[in-house]
Formats: sequence, C-alpha cells, structure tokens
Amino acid sequence: MHVFVTGASGWIGSAVVADLLGAGHEVTGLARSDASAAAVAAKGAHVRRGDLDDLDGLRAGAKDADAVIHLANKHDFANPAISNAAERAAVQTIGDTLVGTGRPFLLASGIAALVQGRPATEDDASPFHGAGSPRGGSENLALEFVDQGVRSVSLRFAPSVHGTGDHGFIAVLAAIAREKGVSGYPGDGTNRWAAVHRTDAARMVTLGLEQAPAGTRLHAVAEEGVPTREIAQAIGRAFDLPVASIPADDVPAHFGWIGAFFGMDLAATSTATQKLLGWTPGGPTLLDDLAAGAYSA
Repeated sequence: MHVFVTGASGWIGSAVVADLLGAGHEVTGLARSDASAAAVAAKGAHVRRGDLDDLDGLRAGAKDADAVIHLANKHDFANPAISNAAERAAVQTIGDTLVGTGRPFLLASGIAALVQGRPATEDDASPFHGAGSPRGGSENLALEFVDQGVRSVSLRFAPSVHGTGDHGFIAVLAAIAREKGVSGYPGDGTNRWAAVHRTDAARMVTLGLEQAPAGTRLHAVAEEGVPTREIAQAIGRAFDLPVASIPADDVPAHFGWIGAFFGMDLAATSTATQKLLGWTPGGPTLLDDLAAGAYSA
C-alpha cells in the first residue's frame, strides 16, 4: 500500500515509517521543516511538506494514498485548546476525503481517562466527544466515518512509548528529577502507567494497517501498568538521585504540566489487540530501558 503518514519524523512516526517500509509499503511522510523532510527522505520515504494547519495539504495527501496513518499532534500542553482544535480539524478533513473509499484511516489516541479503578481495554469507548474535549474528540470523530465507508482504526498508545532517544513523558520526568535533585512520585506511588517499547508500537501499527477491521480500537501496550514509584526509583538509580513521595497538594508545583498525567492511573491491557493481530511485544521493558541508560544522554 501507499501510506500517507502525518507525524512521520516524530518519535513514534519515524519508527512507524521504518516498519512500514520494511514490510514493503510505500510511504509519503508529512514534514513541516527542512530537518523533518531530510529525516523522512533518509529513511527512503517520499516527502510532502506541510503541517496540521495545512488542511489542503492533508486533503491532497489522503487523496493520493491508499491509506492514512495520522500520528501528528501539536502537543501544546500550555494551551491544549490549540492542539484540540487542530486535531479535530485534521481528522475531519482526512475523514471527509476518504468517505466512500473503504481505505484505512488509522489515528493516534491514548488511554487516559477511559476508565477508573481497572485497566482499560479495547472494549472501552472513549468518553470524549466534541471540539472542546481532549484531542478534540478525534477518536470518536474518526470512528463515525466507519458508517461512511472509511476503515477507521484507533491506535491507543501507552503513556510511555519508551526507548533510547525518547523525548516524551519519561524524558520530561527525568529532566525534572535532575533539575529538582530528587526523583519524585505522586502520593504513595501506586498509580500505574502502561508502557510499550517504540519498536513494538511501530510493529502494531503496521499490523493494524494490514489486518484491523473498521471500527477497531487497538492498544499499543506491552506492560499493563508500571507503578509510578517504581518509575521514580528507576530514574533515581539512573541519575544517582534520592527518591521521594510528593504530596498530592505539591504535585502541580513540583512536576508542572506533567503532574496531571503522572498522578493518574493509566493502566491498560492489550489482550484483544495481541489476539487480533498476532502481535507479541518483545522489546525491553520501561525499567530495563531506564537501567540501560536510555534516558541518560
């Protein structure tokens, strides 16, 4: 298939592009800068210049491809309304372009706030609807296109998609620990974060493209939930820092914007995804990566 990938030079996207090419697919990656374009081209993919605000470019990229994998996001945590609006507009544009084609439309989503008190499963519908909700309600919006002849598939990534070179949540927590001189965890540290190695996540995306039926929710999860206290302890060992509990009232000041996420219980399973796709995660665990120095550079 010829696959149009947004976020093609990003942390997850670059691994997905490599996996798609390795599986024999042709890839065109969206790139907003010269550096991103060079990175996409270096992997052997075609380049389409543009960004999430270039709706005409998104429309053209979707029209010219056999499938779309939408991984880009503005990630403006200081003003999430900007990210949410851009995400919803992008998904609406891509979905409208693919109506009646039967083509695959895979989009990135997450597991935050799906359920409380137990690990989230693929059967749990997203509670987010409308432009003002997280990610602009993009998962439900994309799945609405199933009834209009689009093979929409949700890709729910664990909060930690880890590995050497990661600049996401774990890297932010490590940077905060080094700045503060202590590796903290919220409260008693029993809340959990699901995790998956970057290469395992990329393999799941390719398999989802090739196999997942319309309306499927896939979970890129290898570890159901790593307690935040264990994450903090591993960061402490990696940087030779003391480890301490951060009282709930102090979490926002200590961790900044990421405190809202680090204080959540973000556990999830991937049993249905593994069975459907024949996907068996085999990469290092999150704690293995921390111990091996993946975040020490």
